[in-house]
Amino acid sequence: MAELAELARSAGALVIGSTFQRLDRPTNTYIGKGKLQELKNQISLLNIDTVLVDDELTPTQQRNFETELGERVKLIDRTALILDVFARRAHTKEGRLQVELAQHEYLLPRLAGQWTHLERLGGGIGTRGPGETQLETDRRLIRRRIQNLKKNLESVRTHRRLYKERRKQRDIPVASLIGYTNAGKSTILNTLSKSKVKTENRLFSTLDPVTRKILLPSGNQLLLTDTVGFIQKLPHTLVAAFKATLEEVEESEILVHVVDITHNNAGDQAEVVDEILKKLNLYCKPRILVLNKIDKLKSLDGKPVTSDIQHKFGSLLEKVVFISGLKNIGTTRLKLELDNILNNNTRKTTNNPDVYHQDRVKASKTVQ
Repeated sequence: MAELAELARSAGALVIGSTFQRLDRPTNTYIGKGKLQELKNQISLLNIDTVLVDDELTPTQQRNFETELGERVKLIDRTALILDVFARRAHTKEGRLQVELAQHEYLLPRLAGQWTHLERLGGGIGTRGPGETQLETDRRLIRRRIQNLKKNLESVRTHRRLYKERRKQRDIPVASLIGYTNAGKSTILNTLSKSKVKTENRLFSTLDPVTRKILLPSGNQLLLTDTVGFIQKLPHTLVAAFKATLEEVEESEILVHVVDITHNNAGDQAEVVDEILKKLNLYCKPRILVLNKIDKLKSLDGKPVTSDIQHKFGSLLEKVVFISGLKNIGTTRLKLELDNILNNNTRKTTNNPDVYHQDRVKASKTVQ
């Protein structure tokens, strides 16, 4: 629910309250009659004009829920909200095409009922009123637009394939920064590559993949790609629409999984990313787990930082790199780990203990 509120703020909404209900199964209005009446009372009392739902509603649930709330109140489910945030963040042509495709595929099954005020009643001759005609026209236009968008995105994929072929000819390995949205991936990219990719402390500030060249301690070059962040209940329409972007991850030799260690739900967010990687058949790629923002760690809930990290990540502790992308702490260790993987060495330690020791000292001082 806190994440839903953050998404709402990213879309420009003012959040004034929240509520939830435990049900064995959703009703045809998504929530029960008692909770529905309670919600309607709150809407009237607080002059609420928008209701957000932390699930993707079925077309029937959406229609029934909207009818109960009345015409004055706008009902938006989680998928529509995420699509709205993506639409605000998309700046490149490819990004706008991807978001528009996802929006149209989301809208198509929800057109039913939009023109019921024009339909004629009765059976037999004359039942095909102007409402049904308009509905079919809209569906046809949307399907045609979806086809055009897919063709345009296919041309983007073709361009990407040509770019990848040229990249392969140069024989430069590729790694991708992946992780939950707002984990600090763009900041890490800027620090490692000394570039100035736009960074913001908000959800989905990066939608389009950005690739920069970095130099590893061995002298080898590496292309590092910043990718779109993941989130819980990621709409399947977005996964399909952003296939061209996700192909960048598929082509990577190494996945750098960035986690915001200061977040209260850091462990859950890491699991969400793991589940998405499994669905995309990318789970078996070599990975480095990077715990970012250690410069902000002091003590969480009155407990020592180390015990909190152990509680969140358990046995993974021996396989992670602690860094601060903002303060440039631990980034040398990260580069060394990238080097080790590329050289098919073990990921335990580095061959340069002096550099590794310097990073550990900086990190431990910050954590203490």
